[in-house]
Amino acid sequence: MEFIDLKTQYLRYQSEIEARMQAVLRHGHFIMGPEIAELEAQLAAYVGAPHALTVASGTDSLEIALRALGIGPGDEVITVPFTWISTAEAVGLVGAAPVFVDISAADFNIDVDRIEAALTPRTKAILPVSLFGQMPDYDRINALADKHGLAVIEDAAQSFGATQNGRRSCGVTAISSTSFFPAKPLGCYGDGGALFTFDDALAGKMRAIRSHGGLQRHHHPLLGMNGRFDTLQAAILLAKLPHFAWEVARRGEIGARYTERLRGVVGAPEVMPGNTHVYAQYTIRVRDRDALGAKLKALGIPTAVYYPKCLHAQPVFASCGNKPGDFPVAEQAAREVLSLPMHPFLSEADQDAIVAAVKSAQK
Repeated sequence: MEFIDLKTQYLRYQSEIEARMQAVLRHGHFIMGPEIAELEAQLAAYVGAPHALTVASGTDSLEIALRALGIGPGDEVITVPFTWISTAEAVGLVGAAPVFVDISAADFNIDVDRIEAALTPRTKAILPVSLFGQMPDYDRINALADKHGLAVIEDAAQSFGATQNGRRSCGVTAISSTSFFPAKPLGCYGDGGALFTFDDALAGKMRAIRSHGGLQRHHHPLLGMNGRFDTLQAAILLAKLPHFAWEVARRGEIGARYTERLRGVVGAPEVMPGNTHVYAQYTIRVRDRDALGAKLKALGIPTAVYYPKCLHAQPVFASCGNKPGDFPVAEQAAREVLSLPMHPFLSEADQDAIVAAVKSAQK
C-alpha cells in the first residue's frame, strides 16, 4: 500500500507526461522555455489572479515574496509554530524574525483571535499557513492586516485546489505561495513552486528577484536569486493540470469517507464553514500516536507524522526566545498527529482496510 501513490498517477497520465517532456527535449529550451509562460497562464486562470510566476521551490517562493515586500533585518513576520520549517526559514533568510502565534485545535491553522496581541511596531506581514489542505479565515486575517497596514502572504504549499467561500487558495491575499514538490496535491517530479498576486508592481519585482534581480539580461536593479522553475518540470505540470479537477474532487470524497468512518474513534479533521479541503494529508489525532503508527506499520499500512516538533522548539529558532508551553495547542498537535494514506487513487477496499485497522488498534 502506498502512502502517496505517484506510480499509479504516472501510469494513468504516462502518454501525456512523456509527450510533454519529449517536446522540451526536442526544442532544447531547458531554462525559461515556452512551457513556463504556458503554465503560468494556466495557473493564473485557475486561481483567478492576474499574475502567476513559477519558481524553483516552495521555499524560494516565500523568500521571493518577502524580498519583494522589502522585508528584512529588524522586521517581524507573524506565522505559526506548527508547519514545515520553510515557512519560518524564509523569514530568517531575509534577515527578519518570525513571531509565532498558536494554532486553532479545530483546523491546525493560525488562531486568528491571537494575531493582534502578537503585533508590534516591527511587524510587517502576516504569513498564515493553509495546513494539510484547507485555508484559515482569510476574511478576518485580511481585515486585520488592512487595519494595521500589513501585507498577508498565504503559504498554500498544501492547499492548492482548495476554496474558501468560492475563492481558490492562492487567490485571496496580497501574495500567495504554493509548492509543486512531488507529494503535494499538484506535484511535479522535483522541486518547484509558484507565486500569485493581484498587484502589477509586486509581480514585476518578484519576476526580477526570481532571475538574479533583473528582467533584462545584464541589468540587475535588485538583489535577486536564481529561483527559476525548470522547463521539464513545467511540462510535467502541464500534463497533469487537465486531470487536477478530478483529483481534487477525489481527495474531497476520500477525505469525507475517512471522516465519516473514523469520527468518534480518533480525532478526525474538521472542514471549517465555507471551506473545501484537498487533504494534502489526511491527519488524525490520537493520544498514543507512536503506538498506533507501529500497529499500522505491522499490517503494511504506511503513516507519517507532520510534524513531530514545533518550530519554536527547533534549535535554529532559539533566538526567538520562546519556551515549552508557549504554544500549547501546537505542542499538543505535535504530540498527537498521525497522517494516513491519502491520494486520489486510494481504493475503497484499501481505505476500508485502513479504517478497520485503526478501529481495531484503538480498542
